[in-house]
Amino acid sequence: MSMVEDIGKGMSGVEQLRAFMASGQRPGIAVSLDFDLVEVDEGRTVFAGVPGSHAFNPMGMVHGGYFATLLDSALGCAVHSRLTAEQAYTTLELKVAFHKALTAASGLVRAEGSITDASGKLYATGTSTLLVMDR
Repeated sequence: MSMVEDIGKGMSGVEQLRAFMASGQRPGIAVSLDFDLVEVDEGRTVFAGVPGSHAFNPMGMVHGGYFATLLDSALGCAVHSRLTAEQAYTTLELKVAFHKALTAASGLVRAEGSITDASGKLYATGTSTLLVMDR
């Protein structure tokens, strides 16, 4: 399924992301890991979720892949928000620096260029390199 084709065809990147939010639909990865796109501006997106047992590693802490997925989504969609209707992007490289473990007690976290909890506590930061291409 391509949400761009189904919901946002012919729209700019920021228009597509706003349409995705308005539709209430989520891509499969957001369903699997239970997170949502909660803010969109040109050059900026925020994703939020409550990590639960679906994201735990065998030690009962949140798996690093959850951090990486939230950051990849936020960083990638920030670029997506600057695209024209004729462009697409893909992640070439993602770097995540982990600062603190997420657990069941962490509650709601937000990802922009970093992952923070409701009190502003920093859990991770990320940077990425993306390739912008014609669709």
